[in-house]
Amino acid sequence: MFTIALNFEDGVSRFIQCNENEKVLDAAYRQKINLPMDCSDGVCGTCKCRCETGEFDLGDEYLEEALSDQERDGGLVLTCQMVPSSDCTIAVPMTSSMCKTGVDTFRTDVIAVENLSPSTIELHLHLSDRQGVAFLSGQYVNIQLPGTEITRAYSFSSTPGADRLSFLIRNVPNGLMSSWLSKRARPGDALTLTGPQGSFYLRAVTRPVLMLAGGTGLAPFLSMLRTLARGELSFPVHLVWGVNRDSDRVKLEELASLAQQIPLFSYRICVADSASTEQRKGYVTQHIDDGMLNDGDVDVYLCGPPPMVEAVMGYLQARALVPQNFYYEKFTPQAAGEAS
Repeated sequence: MFTIALNFEDGVSRFIQCNENEKVLDAAYRQKINLPMDCSDGVCGTCKCRCETGEFDLGDEYLEEALSDQERDGGLVLTCQMVPSSDCTIAVPMTSSMCKTGVDTFRTDVIAVENLSPSTIELHLHLSDRQGVAFLSGQYVNIQLPGTEITRAYSFSSTPGADRLSFLIRNVPNGLMSSWLSKRARPGDALTLTGPQGSFYLRAVTRPVLMLAGGTGLAPFLSMLRTLARGELSFPVHLVWGVNRDSDRVKLEELASLAQQIPLFSYRICVADSASTEQRKGYVTQHIDDGMLNDGDVDVYLCGPPPMVEAVMGYLQARALVPQNFYYEKFTPQAAGEAS
């Protein structure tokens, strides 16, 4: 049995189980997700999606009018013909509501709230209504503020499938969620989460990877790196993480441990404050080496506040360098912390 991640164009992800020799379309319908289809015989092309990761067989019983060789070489598939031979990630060119599905809701209990620094809170949750949450490393969930309808979006820093979930949260002075976590949250308190969501997630590593993080934008990269530590890498992965002050540097022991566990992983930290004791001062764009960009044959992942995202985009444009793939998550005021 294989796990198939279906990513809809509205950012919602749903996960289904596909049996051996079962077609993805059949598995989805069996689990009450109505992927687009008209014929189910490889004739019309209505069920065309893009497979981003994973191994599969399409057979040869479909018409070229439904899926051309060029489309197939470009990663497009017909879900009515696609039989997975591994876990797969599929981008569906429709909203989740059009496929009669939506975000999942699950309940958790607070294990601990740790103030890692004046700017960073680490939240640990335990699933109270299921075992493990399926998501793609880099994705986020919406956490509901107890007693209200207000939600805030936070990226997982934990790995998919774990019963214990973790998040790095920016401690915003007088922020609604920050205040609740810092002043009122206690072990055993219940929290409702909805998701997972987001198109910012780790793809298969088929070339060098450059990860660029700002502040608590480190969270999705911790999830990605923890996932990478479970396998083997054939290409280098570099992380450049920028923070404002020395006190913002958190999870240093874990980063060092990950560098030991992942032979092809390296990282560097830079601090904007000129009075920092860190060796590298300034901003992320000042500490990207040419080798990390690999003449454009690189997958760039970027997560940080809007000024950082704009700065990185400007940096790449100034160098006339277009990465092979460029994935980014830009904080909104609510996603980065909380607007009061």
